[in-house]
Amino acid sequence: MTVKPLGDKVVIKKLQAEETTKSGIVLTSSAQEKPQIAEIIAVGPGGTVDGVEIKMEVKKGQKVIVRDYAGTTVKIDGEEIIIVRQDDILAIVE
Repeated sequence: MTVKPLGDKVVIKKLQAEETTKSGIVLTSSAQEKPQIAEIIAVGPGGTVDGVEIKMEVKKGQKVIVRDYAGTTVKIDGEEIIIVRQDDILAIVE
């Protein structure tokens, strides 16, 4: 199943948290940081949202940093995705 976001919405999938530190220490799931980096799965068309013209500045496949607790989490075909507004994306990771 595919998800097509509307307006200024973006569909993202959070990347996995690091399970070991750089020095090789294995972290338990409770000690791992919540990942803030995600990959963009789909991008809405932009357009006029709340009377303001929105130009989409992100593309499918980019890795981005998103706000904590942003968006709506949905499980589709056993995979957890998050739908956020473009404003909830803080930066593009290159």
